[in-house]
Amino acid sequence: MSRDPDASLIVIDGLQYSNWDRPLFEELRAGGITAVHATIAYWENAAETLRTIAAWRRRFRQHGDLIRPALTGEDIRAAKRAGRTAIVLGFQNCTPIEGDPALVELFHGLGVRLMQLTYNHQTLLGGGCYEPVDSGLTRLGREVVAEMNRVGMIVDLSHSGERTTLEAIETSARPVVISHANPAWFHDVPRNKSDAVLKALAARGGLLGFSIYPLHIGGADRTRRQFCDMIRRTVDLMGIDHVGFGTDSVRGWPDEVLSWMRAGRQVGPDEGERPSWPRWPDWFATPADFPNLADGLAESGFDDAEIAKIMGGNWLRLFDQGFGPPAATDSP
Repeated sequence: MSRDPDASLIVIDGLQYSNWDRPLFEELRAGGITAVHATIAYWENAAETLRTIAAWRRRFRQHGDLIRPALTGEDIRAAKRAGRTAIVLGFQNCTPIEGDPALVELFHGLGVRLMQLTYNHQTLLGGGCYEPVDSGLTRLGREVVAEMNRVGMIVDLSHSGERTTLEAIETSARPVVISHANPAWFHDVPRNKSDAVLKALAARGGLLGFSIYPLHIGGADRTRRQFCDMIRRTVDLMGIDHVGFGTDSVRGWPDEVLSWMRAGRQVGPDEGERPSWPRWPDWFATPADFPNLADGLAESGFDDAEIAKIMGGNWLRLFDQGFGPPAATDSP
């Protein structure tokens, strides 16, 4: 298999959050990335999120030679044919819907295709992974999951607690994702997932996006071989059809944005910790390094067909299934 970023391989990154500008879009093309799930909300309310969507529409006009919006799987294929990167918009929290399930359909109509039920903390929909007590999926959470299933917005459980995650997997009538995390046995932090969660996710047709964020892999000194061998072991657990990448790449933001991401409006500007962005491994310093991942998968024993699935084929199949109303034959 060619590792050339211009080859026919579909490459999808299941999660990035960057301060987007033209050099960063050029970086995506340098990495041969066909599509990116781009975070547009953490703690924003509905009005703030609408302004962010408007800003993305300006970007699509200004940089249309490099990027295009993706509302369907076919949009991603069209982007590949045109040599552009498809952008899939998503929320890392449920705050934009402000507790109103009706806003799910509204934001879906504006192009949002994935939404996390929680971001670390308790929400109206469920418990976050850093809560001392996990509430599980709330009654409102069940209603919102049903509405997401109806319109074609994929449920993302990356930052949810164990109980909430398992209940959402079971409740959803359509496959869900953990867009950016790793197995807890690889690095035991609250953001990574237990084998019980990963087995349940695969059994219901869902997908895990492997994160390369340094705090999810044990630091920048983890080797590519260690990371890709972890993928091999996870495939043994979940199956080759249920994994991909969600690198959690973060580009172009100052350190203060990290504090805001973690705490949102719950901590004032002069309170709490002041973390800095971590150092990334040299084998994946930026998304331009995506070809290194294909090489690492080959080194860990994956064949060409398996590499194609992990690099983006599995994400594309799930997007085909999950974006839009369910077909009569859809089942998790």
